[in-house]
Amino acid sequence: MQNDLHSERIQVERKQFFFDLRENERGCFLRITEDVGGRRDAIVVPASGLRDFQATLGRVIERVERTSD
Repeated sequence: MQNDLHSERIQVERKQFFFDLRENERGCFLRITEDVGGRRDAIVVPASGLRDFQATLGRVIERVERTSD
């Protein structure tokens, strides 16, 4: 059984991304689902890895911003 704790959706070009924070008997996790024309793919990040995930994503964003200047 999973409990939904928080959900958000964003549209980027022709893709939709769903961010679902959930909890089950093994702990809290973030499921990120990409929907493109009805085809869905997802990744799951345990809550214990969210800070590392955020830090890595931040470094990638900084790199993209430096590259596009």
